[in-house]
Parts: sequence; C-alpha cells; structure tokens
Amino acid sequence: MDPLPSDTPNTRTGSGISCRHTYEGSILTLWGDVDALLREAASQAMSSLAARPAAAPVIVDARDVTFIDSSGVAFILQVFVLGQETGSPVLLREPSRAVMEVLDMVGISERLPVVPAAAIPA
Repeated sequence: MDPLPSDTPNTRTGSGISCRHTYEGSILTLWGDVDALLREAASQAMSSLAARPAAAPVIVDARDVTFIDSSGVAFILQVFVLGQETGSPVLLREPSRAVMEVLDMVGISERLPVVPAAAIPA
C-alpha cells in the first residue's frame, strides 16, 4: 500500500477529511478539529467510499486529529457501518489521544479495531 499521508511531512493546515483509493484499499485521513464544520468533506468521503466497486479494506488514519466532537465520532461510526454492510474491513490506524479519549468516553473504543501504524504495510 502506498505510504499514508501521515508518513510524509505534514503539509496540511487547519482541519479536514480526505479519501483516496489504492489498489489495495482506501485511506480515509482525518486531521485537525473533526467536527460539524467538516460535514461537506465527510459527506464527500462517504460518497467516495460507498461508490467503490470492491469490498477492499479501509484504513481510517486519525493520528493527526486534535479535537473530535459527536459529529466526528458519528462519521467514524458510519464508516465502520458501511464496512460491515459492504464486507470491507475497516481499521482505525493509531488514533490520536484526543480520538481515543472520546471513543473511550462514549464506550465504543473496545468495539473498533485499532491497529498501530507498523501493523499496516507501507
């Protein structure tokens, strides 16, 4: 799989959600404040994931998230539900402390497969 965005120097500013597809699967990258202001980006990413022709794996890279609210958590959960519905494995790649604290707080951190960056081939 191609290097993930966080494997390269961080040139992103602000906050955002992006989705890109490789032959091995899809990479969904979240950074900065993941909240209701990213609704349009989240919608575009979900449309892109839903339009994929194959049930390929999805890596959710949330290492650079500095804040996440309930809408951000809902987005992550929607990605996991889409994965279940389409047979696509979804992995949460080494989420930031901010993400894990909120997932722990709402009681779902144990239900989402979290993997360290080293466990995903570059």
